[in-house]
Amino acid sequence: MKALACELPATLGLPLSRLSVADVARHAQRSGLVARISDSTVWRWLHEDAIRPWRHRCWIFARDPHFQAKAGRILDLYERRWQGQSLRKDEFVISTDEKTSIQARLRMHPSLPTEPGKSMRVEHEYERGGAWAYMAALDVHRAKVFGRCEATTGIAPFERLVDQVMSQPPYVNARRVFWVMDNGSSHRGDASVQRLMQAHPRLVPVHAPVHASWLNQIEIYFSIVQRKVLTPNDFPGLEAIARRLASFERYFESIAHPFEWKFTRTDLNALIARMRDRWAQSLKLAA
Repeated sequence: MKALACELPATLGLPLSRLSVADVARHAQRSGLVARISDSTVWRWLHEDAIRPWRHRCWIFARDPHFQAKAGRILDLYERRWQGQSLRKDEFVISTDEKTSIQARLRMHPSLPTEPGKSMRVEHEYERGGAWAYMAALDVHRAKVFGRCEATTGIAPFERLVDQVMSQPPYVNARRVFWVMDNGSSHRGDASVQRLMQAHPRLVPVHAPVHASWLNQIEIYFSIVQRKVLTPNDFPGLEAIARRLASFERYFESIAHPFEWKFTRTDLNALIARMRDRWAQSLKLAA
């Protein structure tokens, strides 16, 4: 019964996207696996091994043939290592990305604050007041944040962020500044690498594998911004968003410490090994 619940519905010839307890019990009876069985018995058996075929999660499988090498470089930088050598005191690691479409939602009624027994109340209807693209860079070992609001993403806006960071100490005189970034159109490819290094000889671009934003620590900061600054979205205009984001950067620096990053190269190697085993097993089953 547990093996049956771990099959995809299409494999069982069922026109379903997911299996419920009742679906598993019904198919077991129709296929002759059992003569009769109750839903509660099936639920109890599945619960023993935490099998929940009615639940699902989205997933992106690694398709970059150099995923392990590219991810390993970033994990080394988080441990202040590069190509087997420890980073020096005048070498820094910056994590950067863009948070797009931050809207200014002008509520049709002013928001009401929390009261005893009542939560904050935010009007459901709103008018759109435009949107920002928020560019940000995080010094992962100093919990220092640099950000700017731009009308749109692109090469020029991103390079303005780079100039903003690299033009001030300690980065302007650093030995090397490693920039961890994804493969967004603003900064991907060899042309981007050459452009950045020509403008800033001390800058070392480090691109993550495709679909590996979870390796980029700036995403943690963006999640904090989303929860603490932008939700609920209630702004009188774009300038109010820009002011709050700038103020939050300074507030964050006053209370934050570097993120305690625990995923290492050892964990990465173990993950890749498990993925290869699963892939080999799936190919064997398909054959």
